[in-house]
Amino acid sequence: MQEIKTFKDQNNSNLKFDFSLKNLNWMNIGGSAKVFFKPENLKELISFLKIVPKYKKHVLGAGSNLLISEKLGEKIFIKLGKNFSNISLIDDNKLVAGCSSLDKNVSDFACENGLSGLEFLSCIPGSVGGGIRMNSGCFGSEFKDFLVSIQVVDFEGKVSSIRTKDIIFGYRKCNLPNDLIFLSATFECKKSNKEFIRKEIERLKKLKESSQPLRVKTGGSTFKNPVKSTEKKVWELIRESVPEDISFGDAKISSKHSNFFVNSKNASFSEMNKLINFVKDEVKKKTGISLDLEIEIIE
Repeated sequence: MQEIKTFKDQNNSNLKFDFSLKNLNWMNIGGSAKVFFKPENLKELISFLKIVPKYKKHVLGAGSNLLISEKLGEKIFIKLGKNFSNISLIDDNKLVAGCSSLDKNVSDFACENGLSGLEFLSCIPGSVGGGIRMNSGCFGSEFKDFLVSIQVVDFEGKVSSIRTKDIIFGYRKCNLPNDLIFLSATFECKKSNKEFIRKEIERLKKLKESSQPLRVKTGGSTFKNPVKSTEKKVWELIRESVPEDISFGDAKISSKHSNFFVNSKNASFSEMNKLINFVKDEVKKKTGISLDLEIEIIE
């Protein structure tokens, strides 16, 4: 750790030791990072990456789909600073967004500039980087539908661009390696009327509010929907397989949406993980269907 301490002293950077991650994820669960670094620019990020090649690294976005353990070992956590959240137009129907931008802010920016297609982002509570990583989507649209290219830096500090056509996207996943940090993304939209776009955003928000729990400590959809279209939605499988009032400590299932697991007060990682595994086992036992996680678990 001496090289990291020297980096902090020499650069006066936003680098912290034994930093709690509990308030950096929507579940409000998790321990402290041995090292937490929030670079404010690309030069600072590259300089840091070059001195920590031997350490395990994890990039944090908005933390909207994470379950973080209280025991994190020697991992280094990186969260891009505010200079990675700029959004701008690059021509009449394209915009570029820093990957720490919130999806909602990208949707709002597109609306204000009369660009249609990204209305669905108003309902995704994450950042652009996380959205690319898991090909986030809702209401029939996904990131891959509008993404043109992304700029990335690998863990050795090498910057490059990747075209969307060179990425294999699937349902809530992509084939990009985990040793890439997403820096910015270019999206292609369609020109449209601002008022029409605004009304579509409001329509989607109302649909979301009617079916999903809001203003609670949750990681969003816990499991992916089964891939086969003939199978039921995952919330239906859970509702039919598991008692609605099941809980492990303060880890509970939302009464509004069975695929949303909630930290009702002060749930631990162990309690939430037990609930996840219990539901997964019960659904498999009752239906024969194996559920895949949509949230990411960091241990």
